[in-house]
Amino acid sequence: MTVSTTRANRRTFIMGLGSVGLLTACDNSLRGNGAATIDARTDSTLQHLYSEYPGTTTLRDKSVGMLVMPLMTEAGFGIGGSYGRGALRVGGVTVDYYSSTQASFGLQIGAQQYAHVLFFMTEEALSSFRNSPGWAAGADIEYAISNRGENLSAETTTSMSPVIAVVFGQAGLIAGASIEGTKYTRIIP
Repeated sequence: MTVSTTRANRRTFIMGLGSVGLLTACDNSLRGNGAATIDARTDSTLQHLYSEYPGTTTLRDKSVGMLVMPLMTEAGFGIGGSYGRGALRVGGVTVDYYSSTQASFGLQIGAQQYAHVLFFMTEEALSSFRNSPGWAAGADIEYAISNRGENLSAETTTSMSPVIAVVFGQAGLIAGASIEGTKYTRIIP
């Protein structure tokens, strides 16, 4: 083995350990009382969303259901992924719990945490989500983007899209957060 190969292997090993450390540092485990913990985090997340982005109350009022993912943890070093747990609310009541996973590849390094809410704007979209064994977010989801800090763009709140996603509360070292390609699976906490 040459010296350059040994250095490359050592560097790869150290970077791999760093990725494991990033994922460990971004703990989003439930630590017991699964359903109660998810519901408490969901309530807190929705309060924060409505106070920071008042335009989302219009989405809430027009939607037939909302999937709230209070804490998504994303980390990567070339190969990355994200994970979180949340609650599906219909009529303001939790009806199911879901986990969310995503894998990513490419030029990336770092870790971040964020929250997101999927607003189901039609009964058909909500039914499709609930009856799927593993629903994947695709390119057909419209993202609500804030403009001037606290307001959502008018196009988003009047959109006819069947699913509208609001991603917020990003904190960490990876720029941007997207839910495209995220898979949601019903769980029993």
